[in-house]
Amino acid sequence: MQATQYSLVADIGGTNARFAMVADATAKAIEPRNLRCAEYETIVDATLAYLDLVALGKPYQAAISIASPVTGDALNMMNHSWSFSVNETREALGLRHLKVLNDYTALALALPGLRDEQRLQVGAGQGLAGHPIAVLGPGTGLGVSGVVPAGDHWVPLESEGGHASYGPLNAREQAIIEVMRERLEHVSAESLVSGRGLSLIYEVITRLDQGVGVKLTPGEVSQRALELECPVALETLSIFCNILGTIAGNLALTLGAQGGVYIGGGIILRILDFFSRSGFRERFEKHGRLTPYLRSIPTYVINTDYPALAGAVVALGEGYESVGVVSRDQA
Repeated sequence: MQATQYSLVADIGGTNARFAMVADATAKAIEPRNLRCAEYETIVDATLAYLDLVALGKPYQAAISIASPVTGDALNMMNHSWSFSVNETREALGLRHLKVLNDYTALALALPGLRDEQRLQVGAGQGLAGHPIAVLGPGTGLGVSGVVPAGDHWVPLESEGGHASYGPLNAREQAIIEVMRERLEHVSAESLVSGRGLSLIYEVITRLDQGVGVKLTPGEVSQRALELECPVALETLSIFCNILGTIAGNLALTLGAQGGVYIGGGIILRILDFFSRSGFRERFEKHGRLTPYLRSIPTYVINTDYPALAGAVVALGEGYESVGVVSRDQA
């Protein structure tokens, strides 16, 4: 009997590296593990540590999604210290085939396969089958992508939309951004809607209102807001959700995402009740003459473990050869 052949899939962000194995016979991810990036010097070290943990042998191919632009062989992660060559990584891991793609490109590929129980709808709207689907999500950074239908396949976008500029919608947002500009060369969407953004908004509000900026971790800001013990934290989290709503609405308009807009990342699931009651959906819809158009588009929070790993499995399949950067053993 022929031994089972395995592929490796991974989803690597600025904080966590998530891995799983895929048996070719099933095309389903098994043995998922979450490792802390900071505990490993290189991406190869983290991958080998995972393979030692699951002890299923050496995979022959892999699809690795990373939170960074993927434009060539030499890759530098935006929110973590790892830099690596796709070719050298394939050789170090002894793989015949290695594909590296953006993490939100992988997440976008998972969207058409999500079941109802794997998503939570926020607000109204009804998605249209066969139309583009958008996804964005705040975590260590802000990921942005989408998929567009093309015959029997969905074409994923390899986007860095989280680094697009953001235009304030009211005087409070304007004041916050003006202070941020003293420190940042470019106040992008990610500067505001990410873990770093949550901390930075809190610091700026305390500076504006109290004269001295107070620094807290994203977790501390969220906890204080959810426990209703700090008005500044409450305002910070509200502004965070509102800005995310506007950015999501902009993305829906840009892509014509009548199939729906999905929110990923770890932050929103941790504040889900607050988020559902926040101004997110109102700001999503609030786009002048296009408000009725956006009102018809559903918004969902992705509520399932390791969704980007499912997208990485898709990326290894037939029809997705051009997605990401690929290294192959020429022997």
